[in-house]
Amino acid sequence: MLDSWILAVFCVCLFFLYIRIQRPKNFPPGPRPIPIFGNLFQLNINNPLKDFERLAECYGNVYSLYIGRRRAVVLNGLKAIKEALVTKSADFSGRPGNLLISQIMEKKGVIMADYGPGWKEHRRFDLKTLRNFGMGKQSMEDRILAEIKHIAAQLEKSVGSTINPKTLFHDAASNIIYLVLMSTRYDYEDKTLKEYVRMLTEITKIANGPWGMIYDTLPAIRYLPLPFKKAFTNIKILKQRAANMINKHKTTRVPGQPRDFVDCYLDEIDKRVDGSSFAETQLVIHLLDLHFAGTDTTSNTLLTAFLYLITHPDVQEKCQQEIDEVLEGKDHASFEDRHYMPYTQAVIHEFQRVANTVPLSVFHCSTRDTELMGHSIPKGTIIIPNLSSMLTEEGQWKFPHEFNPSNFLNEQGEFEKPEAFLPFSAGPRTCLGEGLARMELFLVLVTLLRRFQFIWPEDAGAPDFTPVFGITLTPKPYKMGIRLRQAARQMQN
Repeated sequence: MLDSWILAVFCVCLFFLYIRIQRPKNFPPGPRPIPIFGNLFQLNINNPLKDFERLAECYGNVYSLYIGRRRAVVLNGLKAIKEALVTKSADFSGRPGNLLISQIMEKKGVIMADYGPGWKEHRRFDLKTLRNFGMGKQSMEDRILAEIKHIAAQLEKSVGSTINPKTLFHDAASNIIYLVLMSTRYDYEDKTLKEYVRMLTEITKIANGPWGMIYDTLPAIRYLPLPFKKAFTNIKILKQRAANMINKHKTTRVPGQPRDFVDCYLDEIDKRVDGSSFAETQLVIHLLDLHFAGTDTTSNTLLTAFLYLITHPDVQEKCQQEIDEVLEGKDHASFEDRHYMPYTQAVIHEFQRVANTVPLSVFHCSTRDTELMGHSIPKGTIIIPNLSSMLTEEGQWKFPHEFNPSNFLNEQGEFEKPEAFLPFSAGPRTCLGEGLARMELFLVLVTLLRRFQFIWPEDAGAPDFTPVFGITLTPKPYKMGIRLRQAARQMQN
């Protein structure tokens, strides 16, 4: 009997010795991984950001983790992130192909597609098309201002009372990107829009939640009927709806006379020969990619902005004074007005910094054997740029751990942007919608602050600034009171 136990223990030890994770030579240091599970049990799978901070203090700004048996390297601080994503961008611009989010999106579109000729073609096309449809130009400004009128109309219904702004900002940001993609706008109460947003939100919660991490760590369980299956069910429905929208769009399309992004893409397919990377299956994922990227980040930043405005009435009032002075006699704000509003610009950028909306960017992957900060990084290593670490890095900010617009003002009170302000990431994989997001944030905030006063309700208790972790950080639900400003009343009269 004893011999059998000794043999069993020996076999178990031999098994774990066989499957133990070997750290490559000169690989970045990190916590010891457990066979099969890697470092899964050393991270809070509901929100690992504090663990990433703790590990950086222990192992330095470039350290390793294991997602199951897959190697990963976490980058912290401006120096490491800039060297990887900018200086050595060709080495670190890949996408890992065996994670839940990659498989949900089929490695297509532009966000999760791997670095290569097809991705480069689509990236160039996207930038050109978005620019042609007014990214940063008057036509885009007009679309945003038109949508803001709908936001203001909704807010006016609640003057003297309180609202939960979450769905309002999400619906507005969704409509703006829909107008660019498909010349389509939905009413805020439309069930189709709400269902679309709900399914996308569920996917992101699963992909960056406990079940997403379990899926990434333990490939053997991927075929079991576990909660991560819901993400695949949702994406199947969303893809079918996107395909239906494209087919409906075709019935009114005039080739060579594009009205929006979809028309431009269909024109591009017509120009290409067989074997091109442009195809309707790619367009379907493109629509989902761009809709999500153009909705979730902007709406969550706006939610963070108003949370801080209603809990910092002195900041709100100072913005309103500057806005009133610059816009005196004008019917509406223009994006160009930002150059004359240094304090408001500083406040908006500080909102983006504290919102930390995409804390871990989108995971990258090394495209070949390379080096980083003196460490050897083998091809295929998952790269996790911890953007949070830059946005609160000591030495990069005057007030790294508190909300303070002075982080973006020099001694003369002029607006200036520190080098570590990279909320949209950096290098070839920089967020495609940065120009649109910047314009939306400025025009929405300036227009609404000119017209309304926003208040923290007396019966709301103490504000909670702790966000909910996911692919994007989301403020916890809150309510805000709304009043019509005296300046707005005088404009009406």
